[in-house]
Formats: sequence, structure tokens, C-alpha cells
Amino acid sequence: MLTLSLGRLATLPRDSRDTLFLLAVTAWVLLPQAGRLPLWCSLGAAAVLVWRGWMAVHARALPRKRWLALLLALTLAATYQSHGTLLGRDAGVTLLVVLITLKTLELRARRDAFVVFFLGFFCMLSNFFYSQSLLTAASMVVGLLGLLTALVNAHMPVGKPPLLQAAKTAGSMALLGAPVMLVLFMLFPRMAPLWGMPSDAMAGRSGLSASMEVGTIATLALDDSVALRLRFESEPPPQRDLYLRGPVLSSFDGRQWLPLRRSLPASYDVPVNLQVAGTPVAYEVTLQPTSRPWLFVLEAAVQSPELPGYRNRMQDDLQWMTSRPITDLVRYRAVSYPQFSHGPRQQMLGLQEFVDLPPGFNPRTLALAAEIRRDPRFAQAGASALVQVALERLRTGGYSYTLEPGIYGRDTADEFWFDRKAGFCEHIASSFVILMRALDIPARIVTGYQGGELNSVDGFWVVRQSDAHAWAEVWQAGRGWVRVDPTSAVSPGRTGAFQRLAPPRGVVAQAFGNFSPDLAARLRATWEAVNNGWSQWVLNYTQGSQLKLLKDIGFTSPGREDLTTLLIGALVLASIAGAGWAWWDRSQHDPWLRLLGQVRKRLAQAGIASTPATAPRELARQVLQKYGRQGQALHDWLVQLDIQRYADPATLPRLLGPLRRQLSRLRWPA
Repeated sequence: MLTLSLGRLATLPRDSRDTLFLLAVTAWVLLPQAGRLPLWCSLGAAAVLVWRGWMAVHARALPRKRWLALLLALTLAATYQSHGTLLGRDAGVTLLVVLITLKTLELRARRDAFVVFFLGFFCMLSNFFYSQSLLTAASMVVGLLGLLTALVNAHMPVGKPPLLQAAKTAGSMALLGAPVMLVLFMLFPRMAPLWGMPSDAMAGRSGLSASMEVGTIATLALDDSVALRLRFESEPPPQRDLYLRGPVLSSFDGRQWLPLRRSLPASYDVPVNLQVAGTPVAYEVTLQPTSRPWLFVLEAAVQSPELPGYRNRMQDDLQWMTSRPITDLVRYRAVSYPQFSHGPRQQMLGLQEFVDLPPGFNPRTLALAAEIRRDPRFAQAGASALVQVALERLRTGGYSYTLEPGIYGRDTADEFWFDRKAGFCEHIASSFVILMRALDIPARIVTGYQGGELNSVDGFWVVRQSDAHAWAEVWQAGRGWVRVDPTSAVSPGRTGAFQRLAPPRGVVAQAFGNFSPDLAARLRATWEAVNNGWSQWVLNYTQGSQLKLLKDIGFTSPGREDLTTLLIGALVLASIAGAGWAWWDRSQHDPWLRLLGQVRKRLAQAGIASTPATAPRELARQVLQKYGRQGQALHDWLVQLDIQRYADPATLPRLLGPLRRQLSRLRWPA
């Protein structure tokens, strides 16, 4: 059946063959958008392309314009219904897909094909609105070569040239344009993107948000995508100490944890009072876009991370913030001190905001706190001893760390401590902090990332969304805020190198991993190292990287002016080189044919038509026939030119010189 199908394709007329090729390229370019488009758009685009291919194979007539107008009106209405607008990124991409697929139903002339070509280029670029990964770039390079092949093929109107010939020409064009593209990439001034990335809904998936609503997610799906990468300049801290600080949540309304909502005047704010000791750790962070103004650093960073183009500030809770959301891949350097202390050392009124609990919630947890306080052993105990009481209960009370705790009710801490005894880190941290506050101990929740894994191929630590974590900070007199991770009491492997929960793998990946776990891990590490190289050297090639390049090649204090000057100079040199190549290429053509072409063009203006196959002797005969004795000189010149056709190629340029000068002095018959 396949042989018959391929044989049928080989016998199709050229129009049908070219149409099928263009439809295949269009489908390839649109395929990555399928998961992001409305379902009706994806199914409709596939149906139109298949329908148009069927019409090409069976030589059926194209639909009339009124049907196309009706389809366009329906798709416009559906686009507005799906997106609520006809403007913006998502609606614009949907309309672009609609237009290119409907335009294939109008492929009657070469100009219609040109419209499809250029719409295809726009659709190809629109894929980068959503993903700039190496895989997306590689697939779009294939799409680019396909569109260029179709474009070259459309400029070969005679006969039925093989598509392989057009593909070779398209590949040569791409290779010739690659140096110019590389120069523009290296030197063209970097600007802010023309579009922004919307916030992704993380409900039901691991990751970070600006708030934490406890108990509303029955099953947490681990997101294995990369959140950030770390590269240490020296020996990294142990994996269990890799805490990357993010949003700090201090206000609780019974269900949701939020950043601190101050109820006291600013004069009562809790001071930062950050003090560090020990050997600092220097490292570089490559952060994926978050659409949030958060900079993740290892606890604790005293100085602002080095991130050009952003203004950074540290909040009172040690979280580092930027002046605008991170909508692009960014890379910054930071220095942290694993040994640190922060916060007030003595009791103060502002700490009361970290003890407040909403009335009417978690009565059994409040009763548990009162019971602990009535115990003579802990009646006068400090915060450190009471923390150990709570951690010991977590270690020995049958509590477990799970991603499927089910939906919690109104009193989440009560259910965790007494009923379910199971949850993921947000349940454990929230219940622990509520118990601490019920014991009249200031406490708050810190979210961020913990752990990561070392990629042995490129030496980067990879921190994934599945490494998102929540822990607690408890205030202790004389020490300030102290990190306490109650999850490690329930599941020590969560913050260590072993027993970390992993997302479920697909059938193929699971089978391959079972067959050869070491090879699967090695291949994954290699692929992620390649992707990291793409991120470091391509996606994160910023203006700072450009200026560093200029400094490396000799500029003392490079700026935008130097960058622009170098770019203009490179383009001028490229233009001169292109002109020189064109002159050289032209000189390689047959000089005899060029001279004959000049004469043939002038004869055509005089009314003597000819074809490329018309010999000079035939042209001489027609000149003599039309002009008689007035055309004798031109006749003799053409005969001499015809004689020189058979001269030695080595001496031909020398022989054509006199003929060329004679032609310039020749008087043409009127």
C-alpha cells in the first residue's frame, strides 16, 4: 500500500505535488501550536489541510469565495468566543493559524502561494512566543528550510524540477545567510521583548505562588520542569543545606497564608538585623521566567545579586525582589553565607504580628498547645524546647509525607495533627506554624526551593519545580529567626539526597529506565546539559554579554555607541564582500554569452526577436534581411562573433576585446 501511494505521488502533476509539499510544511510549522490553540482551531486547521490535500490529489475544484467568507466569519466569531478579544498574543496566534489554513483553499496562482509562504514565516516565529527551547528552535529550522524550499520551487516555473534541487538551493541560501544572522545576533542591540509572558496557573502542580492555600488540592502533580540552575565557584554546600529563599508568608486567615499584612505602625516593624559568619559561597543562578519579581538566592545573601538592568532590594524578611517581573531567562551572580542570623534578639511588640491566629479555627490544635503548656516539663520552656516537642511528635506520631492527602476541611491543622496525619510540605509547615503560634511563639512560613541534583555532564545543580518547598522560621530570644524544617522530621529523605519524590514517567521512559537505569540517567543528564548550554549562550545572551564581548576584543569601556559602530562596520564589510563575490561570480560566466546577450537585447528593441538558442549567424541573416546594406556592418560583426565561439577558451578573452570595442563604435541601422 505504501509503495502504491509513493508511486501515485510520483505521477501527480506538478501543481498537485507542490501543493502537497506546501501543506506538509505548513502542518509541520503549525504542529507545535496544537496544544496551545483552542480545540476547535486545532481540529479545524487539521481538517482544512487534509481536505485541501485531498482536492490536490484528486484534482477537485476549490471552494467558492462565498464559502471561504462564511468560514472566515465563523472562525472570527469562534476566536472572539474563546479569547474574549481579537487582539493580544493568544487571539493573534489563533487568527494567524486560521488565516494560513483558509488561504490554502485559495491556492490558484503563484501569488497565492507567496501569501502562504510569508504567513508560514509568521506562524513559525509565533512558536517562540511560548517556548524558546532548543527543541523548538531545531524544529523551526526544519520548518524554515521547508518554506525556503517551497519558495525556491515557486520561482522555477518551467517543467517539473525535483524538490531535492530546490532544497539544495534553499540550503545554500540559508548557509550564505548564516554569517549575517550570526553577526546580527552577536551585535544587534538587545531590547526588552515586545511581548510578556502571562502568569501560569500553578494550582494542582508543584511550584511557587504569592500565597499558600492549605488543603484545597487533593493530589499534587510534581512538575519536573527546570526552575533554575546553580553553578558554584567552589565546593557547594551539602544538598540538605541548599535552601533557596522565596516568598515569606506571615498572615493567616484560617485557610490561606499571605505576605505580612501589617496591623501595627511602621515604627514597630521587625528589623532585619542580618549578621553573617563563616566562609561565603559564590555562585551563579540561571533563572527561568517566572513572571514574578522574585530573585532566589541561597540563605543568606547580604549584597544584592548582580543582575544588569534590574534594581534589586532585600525586604525585611530577607526575600530579594527586583524592580520588575522576570519575563525572560536571566543569569545573576550572588554570594551567600550559610552561617547567619537575623531578626531582633529581644522580644518586641512587632513580633505580635507573627503570633496572631484567626479566631474560631483549629480548636484541637489550640487545645494541644494548652496541654503542652500545662505539662510541668514545658511550663517555663523556651521556644527551642517547644520546637523539639513538636518535631518529636512529627517523628514518632505516625505522620507521613505524601502527594495524595485528599481535600482538607475547614480546620486544616486539626485534621493534620489528629486525623489524616499525612500531607505534603505545605500541610506540614502550616500545621507546625499554627501550633507554634498557639504556643505563643512567633513563627512564619518561608517558601522557595530546597535541594536539587548535580548534573555530572556540565557541573550545574538543577533545581526543578518539584523541588519547591515550604519550611518554617521560629523566633527565639537571643537568636532571632531560626529555620526549622518540619518536613525533614516527617520524611528526612525529602531534604537529603535519597527518597525524594519524583514525578511519574511515561510508558516509554519507564520501560527504558527499567532496561538500563544508568544509561537513561546519563542520556537525560546529557540532554539537560545541552539545553543548559543553549540557555547560557543563546537565550541568555544579553547586552551585558555583548559588552563583555567588546571588552574581550579590545574595547576599554564599551557602550552602546561602540556596539552600534561595530555592527555598522560589520554590515559594511559584509556588503563589500557580497558585492565582490557578485562581481567575481559574474566574471565566471561565459564572456561570449554576455556579449551576445547585449546584442540580442538591442536587436529585440529593434524588433528582431530571438531565443537563447538562436545562433549569431541566424541573427546576422535576419539583420541583413531587415536592413539590407545598412545592416552589413552589424551582419559582419555577428559572423565574427559566431566564429569566436569555437576559439580556444584560454585566448577567448583576448579575442573578444577587439569585438567589444568594435561594437561600441558600430553604427546601428535606423
